[in-house]
Amino acid sequence: MVPTPAFLPVGSQGTVKALAPEELKDIGVTIVLGNAYHLYLRLGVDTIEQLGGLHRFMAWDGPTLTDSGGYQIFSLARLCQVTDDSVVFRSHIDGSEHRLTPESVVELQERLGADIIMTLDECPAYNEGVSKVREAVERTYRWAERCHKHHRRPDQLLFGIVQGGISPELRQQSAAAITSLDFPGYAIGGLSLGEPKELTWSMVGETIPFLPQDRPRYLMGVGSPEDIVEGVSRGVDLFDSALPTRVARNGALFTMQGRQNIRKAAYKTKEGPVDTDCD
Repeated sequence: MVPTPAFLPVGSQGTVKALAPEELKDIGVTIVLGNAYHLYLRLGVDTIEQLGGLHRFMAWDGPTLTDSGGYQIFSLARLCQVTDDSVVFRSHIDGSEHRLTPESVVELQERLGADIIMTLDECPAYNEGVSKVREAVERTYRWAERCHKHHRRPDQLLFGIVQGGISPELRQQSAAAITSLDFPGYAIGGLSLGEPKELTWSMVGETIPFLPQDRPRYLMGVGSPEDIVEGVSRGVDLFDSALPTRVARNGALFTMQGRQNIRKAAYKTKEGPVDTDCD
């Protein structure tokens, strides 16, 4: 059970950086995200499966969600060939060549054992032309259909992903197509990729009315405090981002007074808490 709205800390390779599972529970985290792309390349799905699956590997007994890795394939791979059948890409780690299909992505996530898994999608850059974005929308639907047909595990929820760039028409078209497949939850993908913030929220506003109110609605890759507030006000249920842990590892904290840089000289000898309202 995951009460919503909920934020998913990102543990791409099976761990949330700098935080132990007990610490996640102490701060109220209810669900953690792993990334099928990273886990597939390192340590490998075979290894994680042999060690008892993602939950046991992470020492996390709460719900988990795995992203399909579609975004990473397109953002990290220098050489990537996309066809309607599959994606062929080179690993960002060692340059080795790999081929993923919608079916194999579902199988990988089923073997990892996450509670929620995602369809394979094509995530175009926000400044791509309309024809390229339309092609990605249509391919994302065809891939989602194949994922849906290949999904075997009734104990896992498979979510569909809406694309459409910054085109209201294509966002609505994608939402109508993906929801026709009757997934138990839906994600809004392809946003927060460098577009102006007002465009992000405009596209969320164009998409949300076309997603069922009785299914979770997941805004992928968004996780600053102010963005979570904005998203919840528009009807978003789930969020994920590596931003909070990355900000913390670089010496900053989110507080009710805004973002605080604890590398400033004023904090060198400060004895009390940064935020007196924090427990």
